[in-house]
Amino acid sequence: MPSHNFRSTILLAGSLAFGLMMDAQSAAAQRQTLQDSETQDAPAAPPDASLGQATLLMQQGKNDAALALLESIAVADPARRGVVRQMGIVYYRKNDFLKAGLSYYLAGRPAEAIGPLEKVQTWYPSANVDAAYILGLCYMQTKDYPSARKAFAKMFGVAPDSAASYLFTARMLLRQDYGPVAEEHARKAVELDPKLPLAHALLGELYLYKSRVPEAIEQLQKELELNPGEASAYYKLADGYSRLQKYDEAEKLLQRSIWLDATSTGPYILMGKVLEKKGETALAVRALQRALAMDPNNPIPHHLLGQAYRELGRTEDAERELKLAEQLQVQQNAKP
Repeated sequence: MPSHNFRSTILLAGSLAFGLMMDAQSAAAQRQTLQDSETQDAPAAPPDASLGQATLLMQQGKNDAALALLESIAVADPARRGVVRQMGIVYYRKNDFLKAGLSYYLAGRPAEAIGPLEKVQTWYPSANVDAAYILGLCYMQTKDYPSARKAFAKMFGVAPDSAASYLFTARMLLRQDYGPVAEEHARKAVELDPKLPLAHALLGELYLYKSRVPEAIEQLQKELELNPGEASAYYKLADGYSRLQKYDEAEKLLQRSIWLDATSTGPYILMGKVLEKKGETALAVRALQRALAMDPNNPIPHHLLGQAYRELGRTEDAERELKLAEQLQVQQNAKP
């Protein structure tokens, strides 16, 4: 679970990095048309251009020239170590705090990113939402959880000490795999408002992740008492029951989840598992095929389908699905 959410953060960081790179390419092109004295001092980056040259230009107060050189290095060699951080320093000196903060964050220096991003939030209340999110992540990574909560509360437009702010922060913490701290914040949300929608569901999700199944079931049942139309709560409660080998109860809950939301693959995958455990392999195959129709690149239903085909004596189909599952898993593991 957290690995998928972590991957989404990586995608966001990647999109921000791509944005900075596009800015670098655009700015480099624009500077070629400018003939002011400072940009003329900026050499085109040769293959061996060093960061030392950019540092020297900064020391001379030639920030635009330094930025032009760094941008040309970044375009020519995106993997060059230290370039993004140096760009952050130049952006900071140019009072472009948004780009400075994002550069520091992408360079793996969240503590240095906080100052520039705080300035963006203070001076420009309606600043880029991604920047607000990254500021919250930087607070989390430096273990300043109260400030992270305030940042997310501002981002979502709720009071910083409200139950909702603790719930939002708990969700963000869980996405970054800060399980114990996420649990503390989710508990606080429930303490402040026991009827807050999705607060009990988040606690249940945390407990399932930690294999604390009875506690997970208790919280998810409370969620459904408050929020009976929440499809994901039925799905997660079914997961809890399946871990206790209560497959009939799990099947009923999964059917309710699918009735409420037929677009999620998770319930179909779990339904396939449950039906196979009940000995209803042909029905399990149908559920897994449905999951694959929605998400053909997911290795899990391919693997489960291969096992189901094997039980049905469909050897060739089983080998095909198991091999495909292995290939897809290798591809996923190879991704950063």
